[in-house]
Formats: sequence, structure tokens, C-alpha cells
Amino acid sequence: MAKRDPLSHTPTKPGAVWVTGAGKGIGRALALRLAARGHTVAASARTGTDLESLAAEAEGLPGSIFPVTLDVADAASVKAAIDRIEQAIGPLDLAILNAGTHQPLSAKDFDVSVFRSLIDVNLMGTVHCLAEILPGFIGRRAGTIAVVSSVAGYRGLPTAAAYGATKAALINMCEALKPELDQAGVRLALINPGFVDTPLTRRNDFPMPFLISSEEAADHIMRGLDRGAFEIVFPWRMALAMKLLRLMPYSAYFALSRRMLPAQEG
Repeated sequence: MAKRDPLSHTPTKPGAVWVTGAGKGIGRALALRLAARGHTVAASARTGTDLESLAAEAEGLPGSIFPVTLDVADAASVKAAIDRIEQAIGPLDLAILNAGTHQPLSAKDFDVSVFRSLIDVNLMGTVHCLAEILPGFIGRRAGTIAVVSSVAGYRGLPTAAAYGATKAALINMCEALKPELDQAGVRLALINPGFVDTPLTRRNDFPMPFLISSEEAADHIMRGLDRGAFEIVFPWRMALAMKLLRLMPYSAYFALSRRMLPAQEG
């Protein structure tokens, strides 16, 4: 009997996959893992050259990369991309909505444009993607959707007022959608990474505990998808620390979070 790929609906041919934010970091590593399993991977990112290099890197793997340049913050662009993807490689079996960005935001430099930018990409970008793919998944009563959030969504952290807010919203949204999607025959997974070594995190000017590589993160995600987990959270020590912080009363939590603030000058 042919071996079945847990991420595919058939025992003989791995299904079509869409990965957003696939140009760099976790998304890129995931696209390569999935192509190595034989999937045809529609890989989206804003930068075409990143996708071209990804497709070249995947040459010789059992599957392939179908590059689709896309800005998830643009709803019309997302609709056009999904139409193009499904015409080219067929209905999606798996969508990993990974596109996101980060920019620190402090109280003294509070900036509406920073907040809006992160909401547009991290939150509304995911919403735009869901709005286009949910009808097809629900109509087929099949498939898996994975939303990449962050452990930063568990609790408010200094200088992450905008980033953390978008990630908390994604967590809440997935918790709200899961019962309905279960009923509709669609799997929903919530991916909450800790610190992962990517071009975005390399901008951070503070220590990042339990930092792992993008390839390690992709391995955690693939294992979680294979076992059908709802929340895929890693690395475990970072996950445990953040879950404990979520349980702390405000008095204890703020006493701790004040220590995370950078030292004041002067």
C-alpha cells in the first residue's frame, strides 16, 4: 500500500500548498521542506528575486516551487494571486499564512504609521488570505490552514505594542474560528514561534533567549502539522516561559516586564 503523506489527501500524489512570506526565514525553509516531500508549493513574497532564488534552490527536489509575487496587505493582489495559483496547480490542500513583519514601538516614539503598517501586513494580510481561501476549503470539506502568529501574542511586552497586538489578534481569531472549521471539515493550526534567526530578528538589539534557526523552526512546524496539532509552539523552553508569564497577576508581571526596558539615558 502506498504511504500517505499526512499533509495530502491522496496516497499517491502530495497536494498543492501555498506558503506566504516564503522569500526568507521560516517561510522559505518551509517551502523547501514541502518541496522535498513532493508538494507543488506556491511560494509568495513581495520580492521577486527572493522567489527566483528559492525556485532555483528547490531544483532537483521531488516537488517544485511556483513563485507568486504578492503583497498580502493588498486585498486585490491576494485575490489575483489565488486565482493564478489555483489555475496553475489546482485546489490547495494546505495554506501556511506566514507573511509578517516587525518594528519596535516605544511609548515616547508612538507612531500611528508603524501601528498601521504592522496591522496591514500581520493581521489584515492574513485576513485577506483567509477571505479568499476559506470558501474553497469549506466547500470541499477538506484541507489544512496554518496561521503563523507568535508567543509575543501571549502577553504585552515592552516595545512590542504594535507587533504583539497583531499577534494577539491572530491567536484570538484562530481560537474563534477553530470550532466552526472543525465542523466544516477543515483543519486549522496556530503556529506560535519564539525567537527564530531570520533577517527580521537580526535587527533586534537585545538578547534573544532560546534562539533557533529557520530550519529548526520548519522542522517543528512540519512535525506539528503531521500530528494534527492545533497549537504548534516552540522552542519548548521559550513557550513555557511565555505561558507562565500569561498566568502571572498584573502586579507580578509588570514588576518583571519593567526590567525588560532599556536603561534610560542621562
